[in-house]
Amino acid sequence: MTNIFEVTHRDAAARIGKLSLDGGLSTPAIIQPWKKDGFIVDSGSLWGKTAIPEKTQEKIIILPHKSAPLHTREEIVKGLADSVSSDETLLNTDELEAHTGLVVHPLYQQLPESDLYVLGAAKQLENNPRAFVDSIINIRENTKSGSILYVPSLSKPENLAMIVYIGADLVDDTLPVIKGYQDIYLTTSGEFHLDRMHEFPCPCDVCSAAVPEKLLKLPKKQRAELLSRHNSFALSSELSAVREQVRAGSLREYVERQCRTRPWLTAVLRLLDSEYSFIEKRTPVFRSATLYANTSESMNRVEIKRFAERVLERYTPPDLDTLVLLPCSAKKPYSVSLSHQKFINALGKYRKFVHEVIITSPMGIVPRELELMYPAAHYDTPVTGDWDAEERAWVGGCLKSYLQKNKYTNIIAHVEGAYREICESVEEETGIGFVYTVDDGVLARTSLNNLKDAVFGLDNGKKRSGDETKLDIMRVAADYQFGKGAGRMLVPGDGIVRAPYPKYQLFSEKKQLATLIPQYGTLALTIEGGMMLRDWQGYSVTIGDFIPRSTILAPGVIEADPQIRPNDEVIVKGDKIFGVGRAAMSGWEMKESARGVAVELRHSKKIG
Repeated sequence: MTNIFEVTHRDAAARIGKLSLDGGLSTPAIIQPWKKDGFIVDSGSLWGKTAIPEKTQEKIIILPHKSAPLHTREEIVKGLADSVSSDETLLNTDELEAHTGLVVHPLYQQLPESDLYVLGAAKQLENNPRAFVDSIINIRENTKSGSILYVPSLSKPENLAMIVYIGADLVDDTLPVIKGYQDIYLTTSGEFHLDRMHEFPCPCDVCSAAVPEKLLKLPKKQRAELLSRHNSFALSSELSAVREQVRAGSLREYVERQCRTRPWLTAVLRLLDSEYSFIEKRTPVFRSATLYANTSESMNRVEIKRFAERVLERYTPPDLDTLVLLPCSAKKPYSVSLSHQKFINALGKYRKFVHEVIITSPMGIVPRELELMYPAAHYDTPVTGDWDAEERAWVGGCLKSYLQKNKYTNIIAHVEGAYREICESVEEETGIGFVYTVDDGVLARTSLNNLKDAVFGLDNGKKRSGDETKLDIMRVAADYQFGKGAGRMLVPGDGIVRAPYPKYQLFSEKKQLATLIPQYGTLALTIEGGMMLRDWQGYSVTIGDFIPRSTILAPGVIEADPQIRPNDEVIVKGDKIFGVGRAAMSGWEMKESARGVAVELRHSKKIG
């Protein structure tokens, strides 16, 4: 079971994979299982006729099933499933030379192992966002990662992105064809009744050959066939667009746009965001695409919540008495922007006595040492000067939690507008006093002079040198990636940082331990750096008795830290080798998968 499917690209719960049957199929894909000559064949319902094909090699056979409506009582659903699974004459899979699929009701919790799962009563989940989200999560969380999920009779161009985003691998064009016979024209922005249309927005052969008025004059059957052909084309075209979004790592932005076509899709996104652990365990730690925070739902993204969580739980600020709060900038990283260069010049020689933290929406707060870390240097958001209540609550909550955990003697807030209002709200809630330095704009000469005066005389307090600041950046990055305390293990007392910012390289004596990757703000370890963390409990992958080359496949993994996410830096331990590399899948997935690359190995050495 589940050894015929390999995931090649991941974007949250969405994925692109290879199904190694009948010459191969790339998913997500549109299938037609009612056609007996395909490689995914539906045997039929036990309420009617069933017919398991005689030739079953290189096929996935959806076994005979008893489907029930969505709102069937749970005990009846369980009884139907038990009656099917106990019928050995129909479900003797040992005699089939095929892989099998099971139709599962949304309420059914006990899912036997299978290559393919078909979500029963799927069409009834439309306009029922809670049941839709719960059904998909139930299947995904209770089956192996190498299994395939087929959501039938639900996909239209307007909702396909969401269906793929939540985890479906296969869909069909049943609904587009039905809509065609109902004189309904489908687009990515919704559906239109043919008799209310004046022109077609699509360049397909059906739309380019006629106008709505002409199509309405055709006989019903001919018109239905043409509309169905367009609707299926529209679904196929949208699938290609969705697949490209997955490859680019930007499906979330696309879904945030597409979910506006129907209220129930917007509700699905919001409910899905509330299932943080389900999405987080499938979301890479970084991606190459810019994170566009264009909607209110953007603040609930895993990448943003995970960053805020790690700042609070894994980050340790430098041992300094004074905190300076600064506004964000459009240019990233902040320190290279014109505004932050002016802030830095205003702080002058006193900068070594203060700790800088940037306030921003939607990130919350960003310590200066983490300004390169994804997504702090990789997001863009509309700037109007007006912050809504949700933004204020989120950013204010992040700042409040940070100040309650990390104590400072002095807090200087060089902010204005909504930034200042948030600071004043936190000041009132916590009872911690702030000093405000802005009179007429953060870049005004008087304001910058106020900032300079506020830090004047701090040379009697705690400070850190330029070399210590560089080492702090490396320690903080290690803690963020591997967990609190990893930075102390990786960065020794005699550590030296070489190369200009942001391409820092960490050395101990003449041995290079790690490199700061400026594109993502993460650390890439050398073998020597990996050895410094060899006794660290997290982010390690244990492999079998073999010597890998450039990649480690999932079947070779014995143990993997469940904290590992795609693109995480990992330490590889084996009987014959020790190595470092980058995870290609989550740790829990490495242990489950029968196919696919688990780790891209960067450096390794033989041991023993």
